[in-house]
Amino acid sequence: MRTALSIAGTDSSGGAGIQADIKTMSAHGIYAMSAITALTAQNTTGVTDILNSTPEFLSAQLDAVFTDIFPDAVKIGMVSSADLISVIAAKLRQYKARHIVVDPVMVATSGSRLLQENAVEALKTQLLPLAEVVTPNIQEAEILADMEIKTPADMETAAKIISEQYHCAVLCKGGHDLNDANDLLWKDGVGYWFNGRRIDNPNTHGTGCTLSSAIASNLAKGLELEDAVRQAKEYISGALAAMLDLGRGRGPMNHLFDLKSDYMKEAE
Repeated sequence: MRTALSIAGTDSSGGAGIQADIKTMSAHGIYAMSAITALTAQNTTGVTDILNSTPEFLSAQLDAVFTDIFPDAVKIGMVSSADLISVIAAKLRQYKARHIVVDPVMVATSGSRLLQENAVEALKTQLLPLAEVVTPNIQEAEILADMEIKTPADMETAAKIISEQYHCAVLCKGGHDLNDANDLLWKDGVGYWFNGRRIDNPNTHGTGCTLSSAIASNLAKGLELEDAVRQAKEYISGALAAMLDLGRGRGPMNHLFDLKSDYMKEAE
């Protein structure tokens, strides 16, 4: 069985973060592992508190994973402080981690800020150069490229800037929610547009976490990046089309929409 590691924060409501990553990886037939960067008190309406891991404890988690079950891919999500970013970068280099997907989580779907100001530079200089692909939304791409993005042409310019500056592929997502479903992959100086299926579903909590985890899962299986992105977008469309409706805010999607099992049947 192929394996993948999620390095990210938790979501106590289960729709984003580590919980979404594990569900997504499991739905792809991948054995999922985790290193927790932060505990969040979070639901579909927002984030009310964050308790960061210490650098020492995060380091211990990463050692525990890499020295026993080496991951075929690594997804990095919410890392709120520069100290934690430094630990992750050092461990990824130490263990020569492969197929690294960085989701530069800066602001939650609800609008809550998740990245400290001093961590932005550490993210740029330490993590992005290690990535096979980085998956910013529009707001995040504007920060990374230091420009405004108003048009598809702007997306191409920003993705090119990020890719050339940090020497990684860039998947620039067309909007913070997947109803703006057209994404741009910039790789080796060439842009590839992936037109998504428009789905009338306001419940988009955790879409960014889920997409990056699906890409990491596909890379762990040996797919080329373009195919990994294409299949990940198809998975997101299916999870949104299942029309799960939970919570009082932007609810989660159904990560296990395609899972069929006798153990999932409701009691008669």
